[in-house]
Amino acid sequence: MRELDRQAIEVHGIPGYDLMNRAGRRVFETLRARWPEARAVTICCGGGNNGGDGYVVARLAREFGLGVQLIALKAPADLSGDAARAARDWTDGGGKIEGPNERLRGDVIVDAMLGTGLDRPAKDEYARLIDHVNDTGRAVIAVDVPSGLDADTGMPTGPCVRADVTVSFIGRKRGLYTGQAGRWCGHRVFDDLGVPEAVHQAVDTNTDLLDDADLFAWLPDRHPDTHKGDLGHVLIIGGDHGMAGAPVLAGMAALRAGSGLVSLATRAEHVPLGVAAQPELMMHAVEDLEVLEHLIERADVIALGPGLGQSQWSGLLWKRALACDRPLVIDADGLNLLAGQSVRHERLVLTPHPGEAARLLECSTREVQADRYAAVRALATRFGATVVLKGHGSLVASREGDIHVCPYGNPAMASAGMGDALTGLIASFLGQGMDDFDAACCGVLAHGLAGDVAARGRRQILTSDLIGQLEKVLPK
Repeated sequence: MRELDRQAIEVHGIPGYDLMNRAGRRVFETLRARWPEARAVTICCGGGNNGGDGYVVARLAREFGLGVQLIALKAPADLSGDAARAARDWTDGGGKIEGPNERLRGDVIVDAMLGTGLDRPAKDEYARLIDHVNDTGRAVIAVDVPSGLDADTGMPTGPCVRADVTVSFIGRKRGLYTGQAGRWCGHRVFDDLGVPEAVHQAVDTNTDLLDDADLFAWLPDRHPDTHKGDLGHVLIIGGDHGMAGAPVLAGMAALRAGSGLVSLATRAEHVPLGVAAQPELMMHAVEDLEVLEHLIERADVIALGPGLGQSQWSGLLWKRALACDRPLVIDADGLNLLAGQSVRHERLVLTPHPGEAARLLECSTREVQADRYAAVRALATRFGATVVLKGHGSLVASREGDIHVCPYGNPAMASAGMGDALTGLIASFLGQGMDDFDAACCGVLAHGLAGDVAARGRRQILTSDLIGQLEKVLPK
């Protein structure tokens, strides 16, 4: 972010104070659009440029006719650069400044205390004011990042402002899209402040944000003479005793994503259930490796793990699948069996949730969540695989270390079987000819978008609800 600012100011000649005024104006416009009934605002300003943005918001609010209470954590005389200029413009126009111990009186609170450079817990007056902001229960709009949130990891460093809206500028902060960011950021608004595209082109990044338009690039129109043999044969291995539904859900998702053929290798007792739930699935009773060998020979891609369990039967099927030369998607108990193993496969996609990732990395779930970007990259390096780290802001890492983050998905998707559907989607896209990374990104993106469609107006959805909405998000 510092380099983006430097490019805009030094290379392209945009005065820093102009950027500060653009940022403050966007915050104020967003505030007015979200809370048009507000008659008074409280603006909490820190000591850096984030605080300078707050002074601009205060000046614009007063010019508009709103009542303005400005809380300063650092005296204007102690400010420097553009922030000092913004404070002078406020005070020269008759604006008053109050200390951080005052009661917060505004209908809406503007958090302009701490910006993207925070790397330690807020302390003293900053910590007390953050707690005060949260305790009021008032609407809050955060400038660039909620104060107290690590803009790199999406995790709070200590006390953290709980915002209803966060307005960020010039470049998207990766920490606003994963980890616990959803608890603190509220609705995200982004504005590039009109900087030239060349500013972004001059700064390298290894993290990209997935967008629904990407699906159309990955899934072009089919040729008129397309037939099922062109669309891949997916083999799903799983469904030990008591877990019949998991591979069926994965198979249903694969079919809806466009696979030409989907076979399930499962316990004999589960075959009738699969046929009844989805007659297009080819169900196979697999109680020994001889039957599995035949199925593997016919498959283009293998999904290993949905409902697999960790029994002797599970281990035998798992070992045979790992020994084949087909692209592999491993999930659930397939990952638990992988933990502690030294396994390399030419085409491998792993889809752990944080607990499974912790077992694979031999650390705690807390450590994984503390820096999800570092964790997913470590997994990709350790296993030489494409890795999907599931959760809020699912991450997809290539074996080279590039990362895509998904901004879609919602809490209504906290339901059994969601990971099984994702496994089926990724396997389907692999079978349709995508490379490992693109298939994983496409699967995560389609999964999140379909979940958002299914969750509209609902507190909870089932995996079958999500699968039923895939037709609305995938290109025709």
